[in-house]
Amino acid sequence: MTISRNTNIETFKTDLKRHGLKATPQRLAVHQAMMKLGHASADMVTDEIKKNGATKVTVASVYNILTNLALLGIYDHRMSSNNKMYFDVNTFKHLHIYDCENHEYRDVIDEELLDLVEKHLTRRKFKGYRIEDIDIQLIGRPTRRKSKSVSA
Repeated sequence: MTISRNTNIETFKTDLKRHGLKATPQRLAVHQAMMKLGHASADMVTDEIKKNGATKVTVASVYNILTNLALLGIYDHRMSSNNKMYFDVNTFKHLHIYDCENHEYRDVIDEELLDLVEKHLTRRKFKGYRIEDIDIQLIGRPTRRKSKSVSA
């Protein structure tokens, strides 16, 4: 399994340059926020950037940056069941579990399951289609409640 998570800012800058993009303060801020969050919507990334306060961004500009990075393969993206686009810094093959209560994604690393599905699909034919990729998303609800902080 190859993990293509650009944890190093210099690697990220090199990827941008390879695609003819400049390492603008906004792109760097988006990347730093994504590295902290892992899976996030444009709203979440914008909020994270605004916490630091160093770079001025709008949700629209963050969404455009994230979408472009996903189209270039630097990030991945997926639509949640609440019709919100989420972006993922991990572009290697893996599964996701979507928490439909808290609207969060978690990575599930299960190579055995992926191998099983891939082997099954190589024996299967879908008339008029060639399978190009497999994207498995499990949808779940937490079995434990998050503890609520009590204010004194």
